[in-house]
Amino acid sequence: MDHETKTYVLKRPVDEAVSRKLSIDYAAALNSQQLAAVTAGEGPSLVIAGAGSGKTRTLVYRVAYLIDSGIDPSQILLLTFTRKSSQEMLDRAGELIGARSERVRGGTFHSVANMLLRRYGRSIGLEPGFTILDRGDAEDLIALVRAQLGLNEKDKRFPRKGTIAEMFSKAENTLRPLDEIVVEEFDHFSDHLDALEQLQRGYQASKRQRQLVDYDDLLVLLRRLLMEDETVRRTISSLYRYILVDEYQDTNRLQADVVRHLASTHQNVMVVGDDAQSIYAFRGATFKNIMEFPSLFPGTTIYKLEENYRSTQPILNLANCIIEEAKEKYSKHLFTRKIDGPLPVLVEAAGENAQSRFISQKILELREEGVPLDEMAVLFRSSFHSFDLEIELSRHGLPFVKRGGVKFIETAHVKDLLAHMRVVANPMDAVSWHRVLMLVEGVGPKKAQDVMAALVKSDNPYVALRAMPGRSGKGLRDLALTLESLAGSGDLRPAEQVGHIYEYYLPILKEHYDDYPKRARDLDHLQTIAEGYQTVETFLSDLALEPPDGNAAGAEASDRDEERLVLSTIHSAKGLEWQCVFVIWIVDGRFPSVYSFSEDEGLEEERRLFYVSVTRAKRHLYLTYPINVFDRGSGMVLSKPSRFLDPVSPKLLEQLVLVEEGGHSDWYSRDDR
Repeated sequence: MDHETKTYVLKRPVDEAVSRKLSIDYAAALNSQQLAAVTAGEGPSLVIAGAGSGKTRTLVYRVAYLIDSGIDPSQILLLTFTRKSSQEMLDRAGELIGARSERVRGGTFHSVANMLLRRYGRSIGLEPGFTILDRGDAEDLIALVRAQLGLNEKDKRFPRKGTIAEMFSKAENTLRPLDEIVVEEFDHFSDHLDALEQLQRGYQASKRQRQLVDYDDLLVLLRRLLMEDETVRRTISSLYRYILVDEYQDTNRLQADVVRHLASTHQNVMVVGDDAQSIYAFRGATFKNIMEFPSLFPGTTIYKLEENYRSTQPILNLANCIIEEAKEKYSKHLFTRKIDGPLPVLVEAAGENAQSRFISQKILELREEGVPLDEMAVLFRSSFHSFDLEIELSRHGLPFVKRGGVKFIETAHVKDLLAHMRVVANPMDAVSWHRVLMLVEGVGPKKAQDVMAALVKSDNPYVALRAMPGRSGKGLRDLALTLESLAGSGDLRPAEQVGHIYEYYLPILKEHYDDYPKRARDLDHLQTIAEGYQTVETFLSDLALEPPDGNAAGAEASDRDEERLVLSTIHSAKGLEWQCVFVIWIVDGRFPSVYSFSEDEGLEEERRLFYVSVTRAKRHLYLTYPINVFDRGSGMVLSKPSRFLDPVSPKLLEQLVLVEEGGHSDWYSRDDR
């Protein structure tokens, strides 16, 4: 019997992410290079983003694309170096893709580590209520342990607590033993190596005993957790199936290792950065991370962003020429659609003051031409390079701001108030106890040690405080009353705690600081910040991890609205841009620094630093150098322009020689005016 034969079509399996209709026209919003990176498939990706090439835009659209393709937003982890940059990216992604972006986990390496350790840290003996030490607190604990070990009086030339903290931190972040760090970078303290290693062990033990964690510990402990507990590592890795890392060229060995472990189960990691802008070796960052990424993640696809949206082509021609000489790099060629523009100018000045006078005069001219003062910046290799210029700018009445100074969170009065909150949150926090006790009238270092010893033995620290004898007894009782009332009111929000401590602390503030009105305004600002938090734990953690900007004592808030010229080290200028940029002291021995001459790695980082300075300019770029330089040993000597200019074709630069009005060409003429 004949039967009719029918067919049945078996459909090919189609990934939902592929079949989903995208809500954004990515091809219309991005250039071809950005589009390729944004729409990259699974597996490891390295995006080499040249200066001004739209790195942030690419990351924002990458987040949107992943969500738009059906990826669960909660499985996306965005790692950045500042909370601000992370939030800005996610806000922009939200504008593109909607509220779904709010479920993306974004934050700094340290904030993410803090979150994961509080959730999973018990696996390595870390309780979720641990206290985070900022750098100042860590230094104070080092000093306490040092005193306990009897190292204070051993040798007056023993390194200071800040230097010791720097040694310990560099060892942790570079995954190297302390002895290597000391011998290579602190050789003048090599005789103390045994004592420093003893102090390091004591410091680590003290932190473990008191459930204290410093900045470095957050990443060290997260790495340990990921390495030692396979179950936790797989859980976290499956939780965040798509990892994006910003500014990867600025990562240290520890951060790179954390990224590797986080991506261990899926390899879906995209890192974005520019090898040509790796300039933070002094902080422990390593250029090698971005160069070795393809070997750490086999099968890496490399994308390059080369179209620049910031600068004119003449500026980019100079930048390309400078970085082309780098010994190790990812080759790229920056280009722009802004073809026209003035050539960068190389300015030869007779002396330092002539250099300063030229800049002041040129700034006044540019302002008359319509360039706003805050669209101009003077950049320099080292902070002291601008001292003469600062005097000259003041003479001309040109307002300026210099990048740097004491951060809000590092001011003594803010640290004092926060210390009171910390001892309530963690009664085992010896560093904060010591700071709080030293504020009490009649309490010195010896008395503070005695009180702390009594607190350790007591089941109730507040009872122990009230029982302390001597002339400091009243002050200690007042302190106990204040802290006990806060501890007994567990429902107080952070702002309320700040308010209560402020009332207690105000007489102390007036007693210790002559400028207490300004400092009191800072504490008012601290309370305003606290209003945005629901829990004390989050408030204290965020302040330690990502200190807010604020008005430190000595800085007038009223000045903020004034249009001002920017003076900045190049390191502080990275990521910023201005219509006009002056780069001063382009002199061999100053830029590059004489300290870089002895090793290739140091000299190469200086080259990248020069590249960063050049690529901050949008339209006008002036490179200046004095030919007569004062040397303490030799007197006045002739300088040589930076060796980084040697391979630069004269066609890429306009050369300008300064002459005095009337033909006078004295190298230094401030005293003659």
